[in-house]
Amino acid sequence: MSAIPLPAPRTDDFLGHPKGVYVCFFTEMWERFSFYGMKALLLLYLTKYHLFGDKAGLDLLGAYGGLVYCIPVFGGLLADRWLGMRKAVVFGGILLVLGHVGMAFEGHEATRVGGEVVRDEAALTVTYLSLALIIMGVGFLKPNISTIVGKLYPDRADGSGDPRRDSGFSLFYAGINLGALFASLVCGFIGEAYGWKYGFGAAGIGMLVGLAMFLWGQKYLHGHAEPPQPATLRERVAGLPREWLIYAAALVGVLPVAALMWAAANGAFALGGELSLALMLMIVVLAGVLLWFAWFTGTQCTPVQRQQMIALMVLIFMALVFFTLYEQTYGSWVTFTDRLLSKDLVPALVIRDGTPLPWSIASLLLAPLGFVVAARLSDRNPASNAPRLLFAIIVAAMLVMLVRDCLVLPQSAGSLTYLGALFLVLLAPLFAALWAWLDKRRLDPSKPVKSSFGLVFGALSFVPLALAAQHVGATGQMASVWWLVLAYLILEIGEMCLSPVGLSAVTQLAAPRVVSLMMGTWFLATAFSETLAALFGKLAAIDVPEGEAMNLAEAAARYEHLFWLLMWIGLGCALLALLASPLLKRMMHGVR
Repeated sequence: MSAIPLPAPRTDDFLGHPKGVYVCFFTEMWERFSFYGMKALLLLYLTKYHLFGDKAGLDLLGAYGGLVYCIPVFGGLLADRWLGMRKAVVFGGILLVLGHVGMAFEGHEATRVGGEVVRDEAALTVTYLSLALIIMGVGFLKPNISTIVGKLYPDRADGSGDPRRDSGFSLFYAGINLGALFASLVCGFIGEAYGWKYGFGAAGIGMLVGLAMFLWGQKYLHGHAEPPQPATLRERVAGLPREWLIYAAALVGVLPVAALMWAAANGAFALGGELSLALMLMIVVLAGVLLWFAWFTGTQCTPVQRQQMIALMVLIFMALVFFTLYEQTYGSWVTFTDRLLSKDLVPALVIRDGTPLPWSIASLLLAPLGFVVAARLSDRNPASNAPRLLFAIIVAAMLVMLVRDCLVLPQSAGSLTYLGALFLVLLAPLFAALWAWLDKRRLDPSKPVKSSFGLVFGALSFVPLALAAQHVGATGQMASVWWLVLAYLILEIGEMCLSPVGLSAVTQLAAPRVVSLMMGTWFLATAFSETLAALFGKLAAIDVPEGEAMNLAEAAARYEHLFWLLMWIGLGCALLALLASPLLKRMMHGVR
């Protein structure tokens, strides 16, 4: 018998949105805390601790980032067909916890002996296996937690959809980036100040808390995350219940993914030195998805559904271009900041004595605990203002701790990745209010137009960094970190235009029975963007021979060339997207 989702009562709302959205918000916040906490450290860990060159480090980062967004295609498919979203999210969360715990095993630091780098290969093997567990875990968790959010907003009687949906996804997106913000400030700082293993370990603890949050909040999801046909999970296939066969196959699949990580790090089996095994796998997956898409839209869709699915695919391609630009923030932007920029926003306020701890550690616990208490108070008395007041006090306390950490902690290239998430958290309520205000006046831009604007801002974000590189080349002095602040602000305005509305579009434009699969396709686009970003980043790769100093002018020229190139690519794609937007709007057939 199929599980029937129950409509969420309006008394289940909190601050204008279903409480289930906040459960997803905090689950995703912790998952992103663990993911970005590890990612903020990964390239620096490889190049500084294990002494990988820029190109090898970027190859591993690109393969990891690509596969971590490629596997959700399968996680979405399995959830749609059999597992349901709750089981998929829980299983993915368990794999993520195991992967982050493994990343805390750093082994011995690499050394140079007679000009050769000697690395702790056993520790690196654990690293490759841990990355594979994280990749598989994200594959099960990521597409399904996003899909649950869409299901919590019921359609109107005329089929046009709940007008809160876009602002709800903006809120959910703030949760993603709140996790990323604290990840950089906590994991990024602790990893470089106290030791890599402590930074990676903090990420694992975060994922464990996120999993607990999701299990606690099941009642607020109202059955939307349950398996479509529970009986099919108990059917025996190859001697095992289908559910356990899926879990076993995923665990076995970790091994070849770990082998792909090793191959990427060591340049093994790469065609032409650039086409890695991981990229080849992604191309195969893409080909399979495109063949399925052609079959499904050609034979299983009504004419209206077909046009909506094609419009969705174009929006997904826009996301691919944007995130190719965006993922430079964990590649070339990190190495550029490490080598050519000052780090502290207000140097006079920075604590120079000892090694301070981030106060944001307390914020990470206050936020979800505050919601748990506020939700229970609201359940007992929906009309009470006490839950809102409690939540407001906690948000104010978090803001104080956040400002303190941003200003007084000595920053590094890894911890400064918090800037992107900081601007997204600050911009999310502004954009949610902006879209709602424009919608009331029937001036809300269509999703294709919003995505085009996103590409424009994504391209322009490279201008401040190109100018900073020019300054370094001309003066031979480090450029100000405020160039990076400006670049992040412009970039995140673009992301707020494109990404939340894109996630919302997947839940609205995809045919109902393939929503999770299309969400996985959204993340497949992100997979290619990660790999493409690494390939572009290698244009500015710098390997300094042992015993020599880096040539600042030469390094600055490499970065400047890369940044101007990416700006022009982004602007060109934005123009094409803007020209196509009227046609795409018609193909969406009233979906806004």
